[in-house]
Amino acid sequence: MYILDKQTKSLIKTEKCTFKSLNLKERQDLQEWIAKEPSSLGEDLLIIQKEFDGFADTRERLDLLALDKNGNLVIIENKLDDSGKDVTWQAIKYASYCSSLSKQQVIEIFQKYLGGTTSAIEALQDFFDGREIDDIKINQGNSQRIILVAANFHKEVTSSVLWLQNFNLRIKCIKVTPFKYKDQVIMQFDQIIPIEDTEDYQIKIANKEQEETVQSESTQIRRNNRHKFWTEFIEYNKKMNGLFNASNAVIDNWLGKSVRSISGGNINVIINKDNCRVELYINTGEQAKNKKIFDTLYKYHDEIDSKIKGLEWQRMDDKVTSRVRLDQQYIYLNPSDKPKIFDFFISTSQQMMDLFSEFGTKLNLK
Repeated sequence: MYILDKQTKSLIKTEKCTFKSLNLKERQDLQEWIAKEPSSLGEDLLIIQKEFDGFADTRERLDLLALDKNGNLVIIENKLDDSGKDVTWQAIKYASYCSSLSKQQVIEIFQKYLGGTTSAIEALQDFFDGREIDDIKINQGNSQRIILVAANFHKEVTSSVLWLQNFNLRIKCIKVTPFKYKDQVIMQFDQIIPIEDTEDYQIKIANKEQEETVQSESTQIRRNNRHKFWTEFIEYNKKMNGLFNASNAVIDNWLGKSVRSISGGNINVIINKDNCRVELYINTGEQAKNKKIFDTLYKYHDEIDSKIKGLEWQRMDDKVTSRVRLDQQYIYLNPSDKPKIFDFFISTSQQMMDLFSEFGTKLNLK
């Protein structure tokens, strides 16, 4: 770091040093500087407590507790010349402890910090640009943030922080460096993680990756659930000599059997999130042909409906395919509904197969 001498138009080099060489302390010095000037950490923060130890069943205490402009609690952990290897884990513990703090508890913690001379509510309203306290959201959900401050960060710390950001944990590393010039000490605060100019981009990427991870995990869970359902359903078919006794379990939400007398006709059994159905699905690959088959069958819909009650006829003019379906409001993930679905699928699929095979042959729909 250099100091500009305007008169001589020259740069005066300062001496980079350590906190230890300056006889400066973590709690008495670094912590106090940040508490008095939290903007040194690169954003507008409100310190609400120092050496906070309001955790149940533990004597641990965090260095500084703050609020940001969005009402998120910010856990600030300060180290001097060396971050140590365990500061990330330490801060995560504190963040987890603070996650359960209610809005009223936060106000009480802040009031204790201020003492009796200033109203915590008024100070909060002032910090949040004059908004009424009832309109201010504080410590909502898993919104807690972490800021680590040190002169040097262990590789174990930077590596773990970068990895944790992929899971949407909002954590910063601020490198603070003391410089000496004559009798003055100059402090430099640099945000090293995430790199300040790319922070918004990194947050967006982390959010996207987190969303994709959740979606991927949810998809896999759904596939596993469907595969388990179909495995059990096929075993039940074998016992009951059902239409699908020779099928293989799939991860999709449907199983199908061809209606040999109807071109492109399939009897499908389908499970959805909130219902299940059995259908005749018509798909020859040609829209006109599908509609012709459907229309031919529909001429006899009164007779067909009299044998299978509740059928819904869907020509679906805007689509290539057509279908005739029967729905039930059974939920396949509900254990008590599973036997009902099995019986509904076996009886209705066989009924549809027999009936539409008969009409397919009679009407020459092959």
